[in-house]
Amino acid sequence: MKKTLALLLALTMVFALCAAPAYAAPKTYKVGIAIYQFDDNFMTLYRNEMLDYFKSLETDDVKYDVTIVDGKNDMAEQNNQIDNFITQGMDAIILNLVQTSSADAAIDKIVDAGIPCILINREPLGDKGDESYEGILNNATVCYVGADARQSGTYQGEIIGELDNHGDINGDGKISYIMIEGDPENIDAQYRTEFSIKALKDAGYEVECLDDQIGNWAQAKGQEICANDLAKFGDKVEVVFCNNDAMALGAATAIQAAGRTVGKDIYLVGVDALEECVEMVNDGTMTGTVLNDAVGQSHAAVDVTVKALNGEAINNYYWVDYVKVTKAA
Repeated sequence: MKKTLALLLALTMVFALCAAPAYAAPKTYKVGIAIYQFDDNFMTLYRNEMLDYFKSLETDDVKYDVTIVDGKNDMAEQNNQIDNFITQGMDAIILNLVQTSSADAAIDKIVDAGIPCILINREPLGDKGDESYEGILNNATVCYVGADARQSGTYQGEIIGELDNHGDINGDGKISYIMIEGDPENIDAQYRTEFSIKALKDAGYEVECLDDQIGNWAQAKGQEICANDLAKFGDKVEVVFCNNDAMALGAATAIQAAGRTVGKDIYLVGVDALEECVEMVNDGTMTGTVLNDAVGQSHAAVDVTVKALNGEAINNYYWVDYVKVTKAA
C-alpha cells in the first residue's frame, strides 16, 4: 500500500512538472555606446539619459545589456573600442564620433559586421568633406539622430537681433563680436559659427568680427579666449558667441573678471541650455542659449536602436528641434 501511494505521488509530481510551463529566459540585447568624450557637459546628460531610458524599457521578456565607453577625444582609442564591440558581438552600436571626418572607416567596419549603427550628436562628414553623409546613410542599418546645427546658429543670431539695440551697444551701426568655436572639423561648430552671423546679416545688420578662435568645446579654453580678447579689444567687444554652453560658462567668468556686465555693456550667447546656463539667463548674467534637447535626442536614439534590434525598418535621419532660451518676460 505504501509503495502504491509513493508511486502515485511520484507520478503526480512528474505529471505536474510536465504540465508546468517551461521558464523562458528574457531576450537580452547587447548594446555598445561609444561616446567621444565623457568630460563633456552635454554628452554627460545625454549618455546618462540613454542609460536610464534603456532601463525603463526593459520588461520580463526583454533586457538591454548596455556597455558605454569613453573615447577620451582620441579617434584611435575609439576605433579600438569599436573593434572590441564587434568582437563582443554587440547587437547594436550607438556611435558619437570623435572625428566626424573619420566616419567612413568606423562605420564601414560596423556595417560589414552586420550590426546596426546609430550615429548621434555629431553628424558625420565623408572623407571628401561632403556636406552630408548621403552615401553610407543610404544603408538600411545606419542612421543619424541629432539636431540641425544650422537652426541653433540661426537662433543664436536671432537672440541678439531681437534685443532692443540689436547687439549694437555703442551705437556705431555695427555689431562687433568675438566667436569662440568648438572642434573646427565638427559640422555643428561650423554651422553654428556660420549661421549665427548669417542670421544677423540676413536681418540687415552690419557685423564686425574682432576675433574667431577655437575653444574645442572646453570651459577653460572659453575663459582663456574671452579673457584675451577682452584685454585686447576692450569695450569694442559687444557680443560673445560661443558654440556651446561650456565655453560660454568660461566666457562668463572672463567677462566678470574684466569688470563687464552682461546685458549692460556686453552680450553672451551659447548652445545646449545646460541647467546652470538657463539659471544665468534668468538672472541676467547670460543673454541667451539654445536648448540642445539631450532628453529628446537620447530618447530618439534609444527608440531607433530598439526598432533596429526588433528588425524594423529605420529611416536614415531623425531630427530633434532646438529651442531658444531667453529671459522670461
